[in-house]
Amino acid sequence: MFKQFGDMAKMVQAAPGLIDQANALAAQSEAYRRQMDVLAVQAMTAQPAPGALEPIAGVDLDRYARIVKGIAAFGYDEAKLPVVAGMFGIDPESWATAQAGWGERILADRGVGRRFNELYAVV
Repeated sequence: MFKQFGDMAKMVQAAPGLIDQANALAAQSEAYRRQMDVLAVQAMTAQPAPGALEPIAGVDLDRYARIVKGIAAFGYDEAKLPVVAGMFGIDPESWATAQAGWGERILADRGVGRRFNELYAVV
C-alpha cells in the first residue's frame, strides 16, 4: 500500500510536465491545422501565372484535359493517350510535347493545376 502511495506521489509530481507537453502538442497541432487551411485556400483560389495557359504544341488546357480524361474509355491505359489525342487531331509528336509541357506547368503553377482540375471534372 505504501508503494502505491509512493507511485501516486511520483505521478502527481510528473503531472505538470505532462500537462505542459500535452499543451505544447495541442498548440503545434493547431498551428499545423491553420497552415493546412491557408494552403487549401491558396490551392482553391490560385490564379495561373501570365501566359501559363497558352497552348503547348497547339494543345490548349481544355483539349489536354479532354484527352487525358478520354483514356477512361480504355480503362485508363496511358498507352492509349496518343490514340485519344489523334481523335482530337493531335499528331503523336505534338502530343508528346504537349503532354510533357502541361504536366510541368500543372506541377509548377498552382493556378494551372486548379484550372486543370476544374476542366477535368466537367469534361
